Amino acid sequence: MGNRQTEILYGFHPVQEALRAGRRQIVRICTTRSKATGRMKALLAHAAQARVPMQTLSPAQMATLAQTEEHQGVCVEAGFYPVVGLQELVDRIARGPAGGRLLLLDNIVDPHNLGALIRTAGCAAMDGIVTTKDRSASPTPAVSKTSAGALEHIRLARVTNMANTIKKLQSRGMWVVGLDGGAKRSLYDVDLTGPLALAIGSEAKGLRPLVKKTCDQLVCIPQSKTIDSLNASVAGGIAIYEIYRQQLAQA
Repeated sequence: MGNRQTEILYGFHPVQEALRAGRRQIVRICTTRSKATGRMKALLAHAAQARVPMQTLSPAQMATLAQTEEHQGVCVEAGFYPVVGLQELVDRIARGPAGGRLLLLDNIVDPHNLGALIRTAGCAAMDGIVTTKDRSASPTPAVSKTSAGALEHIRLARVTNMANTIKKLQSRGMWVVGLDGGAKRSLYDVDLTGPLALAIGSEAKGLRPLVKKTCDQLVCIPQSKTIDSLNASVAGGIAIYEIYRQQLAQA
């Protein structure tokens, strides 16, 4: 197991992206193969170039270290995920040409949904993610695995009060759009260009009332009446890519 200052990242893509991103201290890399081939050979060559200590383990030892059978024969002992402060995140994106695009996650509790949203946000060039500290999934190794390593590149801040965070973003010139199944306006009828934050609520209840009230605009995703609602990560993915589509069209 890792010590109190480290954790175990497992799976090919999380390990690869942690090495590529260079945001964590890498203590050691472990593999179950004494003679690597293909993409694993390239990954280990990268680790060797970075002078990361290597260790070969049996499959049983690897499963014990990673605490899962889904390790794909490789893991790293690394420093904890580098959560950033909200102010640092806002200052960073303010220096960008478009003024920034943020994803606000209000009590997303399922690590798989968090990982999927992180991966989509990374693919659609979102500048960062803000999550709530309480009653929310944390940026764990399981989330990195679900995100296929995208977590290692994205900037993520955790806040105590999402409504107050929205007000701070609004004071910096950001327009905040909340995704809400009961909203009257469609996602596709709203201008989503310019500095923007997209707020997505919990799997069970959606956005909390005060968060909804604080948003500048609430939008819904049109859907048939056959199924009650979309999964949070699917709905988020649709909205994220509509933002991306509009901003690409404007460029």
